[in-house]
Amino acid sequence: MSNKEVVLKAITDVFIKRDISAFDTYFVENYIQHNPRIPNGTEVLKQFIPSLPVDFSYEPGIMTENDDIVMIHGCYKNWNGKNMIAVDIFRIENGKIAEHWDVMQEEVASDQSANGNAMFPIK
Repeated sequence: MSNKEVVLKAITDVFIKRDISAFDTYFVENYIQHNPRIPNGTEVLKQFIPSLPVDFSYEPGIMTENDDIVMIHGCYKNWNGKNMIAVDIFRIENGKIAEHWDVMQEEVASDQSANGNAMFPIK
């Protein structure tokens, strides 16, 4: 699997299928997290995913890969009651996700934005 395929499979299994075993399959044991609200490791995430609302969903968008870094632009729907647009950045090590950064912002509808452009998806 390419690094992009690893990330897409991991994100799909975790956020769309809500398959907690994906953390053991696609993440290294000493997973490093750079989101200041989430500790290192996958244990907190394994507890968090089942607590997501029934109407939560994730839609992956455009992806790019540069060596061991993969970035994915996606939409988290009903993330704490809001739609959030994010760029998740992953570092891959030996075919598994070793590190994660993200940049998230609340989605603004195109008819409410200063430029009239949608935030997601990229076309």
